[in-house]
Amino acid sequence: MVRAESQGMVAERLAFEASIEPLLEPAFRLALTLSGDRQEAEDVLQDATLRAWRSWAQLRDMTAVRAWYLRIVANQCRSARRRRWASVLRLERPPVYVPQPDPDELADLRSALRRLERGDRAVLVLHYLADMPLPEVAAVLGLRPAGAKTRLYRALEKLRKELA
Repeated sequence: MVRAESQGMVAERLAFEASIEPLLEPAFRLALTLSGDRQEAEDVLQDATLRAWRSWAQLRDMTAVRAWYLRIVANQCRSARRRRWASVLRLERPPVYVPQPDPDELADLRSALRRLERGDRAVLVLHYLADMPLPEVAAVLGLRPAGAKTRLYRALEKLRKELA
């Protein structure tokens, strides 16, 4: 019995390696792009691969391995960025100089935002100022995620016209 289980584990490990191996290079490029740091990208890739191995048995659609694995890598990058940001927040003193945006540009942006419809303004503020992902924006506004994405695209187009 133990021998049969170990053969099954070996087969599962080989299947995992065969599926993930061709994705390591694109996953590393994604991690490097999202993190901006080679060492952090390598760490993220190791953590993501370990997470992928742990949840390998839960993967239902073997044709979606690429999207599944790259999503894990992207999520690990976001988690690493959050951890890095949390360490920045623990500084004892805030930085002395904080660059301020140009007041005229801010006034123009505020004015353009006020001219937009409430729904357009809401999707822009929630996504860009509150830093909410689109599924959360959709939940707040009572939309489907695809609807929130469409509204965001249209609101950006309207805002660009207002600022032009």
